[in-house]
Amino acid sequence: MAKVAVIEDDVPTSNQLKGWIESARADIEVHQWFTRDDAEAALAREAYDVVVLDIELGRERHAGVAIINTINKQRGTPVLVVSAMPATIYRSIMKALDAWDYLQKTTFEESDFIDTFLEILRAAREQAATRGVASPPAGDELSLDPLRQGSPLWRGQRVNLPLTAQRILAALYQRRGEVVSYDDLYQVVKSGRNRDNIRKHVSTIRDAFREIDPGFDGIENVPMRGFRWAAARR
Repeated sequence: MAKVAVIEDDVPTSNQLKGWIESARADIEVHQWFTRDDAEAALAREAYDVVVLDIELGRERHAGVAIINTINKQRGTPVLVVSAMPATIYRSIMKALDAWDYLQKTTFEESDFIDTFLEILRAAREQAATRGVASPPAGDELSLDPLRQGSPLWRGQRVNLPLTAQRILAALYQRRGEVVSYDDLYQVVKSGRNRDNIRKHVSTIRDAFREIDPGFDGIENVPMRGFRWAAARR
């Protein structure tokens, strides 16, 4: 049975998240924690598969940041942040802290939460099952490990991307040199299956690469068709 911690100080929101998780999978045990102290004590004694975490707990505006740092020092449990803080500001901060994904309250539906949560749970379990397996050999421009959030490496540096962007990147790279159609890319996103949404995800990918490689131009837009990974090896 999977074990999940929901760390959220607002009781109705905590209960809602708990209900969504339990409705998604019957074999999940959900523990609810409402304060930083109780959460950190639980994290020290329990081995959770996933932690769902709010940033602001009570009067501590950034309690969630401290909890993520605690998690990273212990077991490195995957964290899904669900917060009212603006995603435009806090998503990149949470990614830098190695949170697996970020959802802004009031901007997502139950299905978005469940899809994101189950994807993280699946990836975390696969990662646990493959610990000790050798990493891909060095030398490629891009190194992908779909089992670990934050793991894409470009020329040895980590590319910070949310899960959906990682799936799109993997689809492009697996068929590098070929045009990957919009219809094909729709298959790797959970919601927002339209061209505008795909273009936004590709823009996010390009921006993330350019943060570490300002000259990156390895993803080509093929008008009316889709995108192509065309980054040349050095």
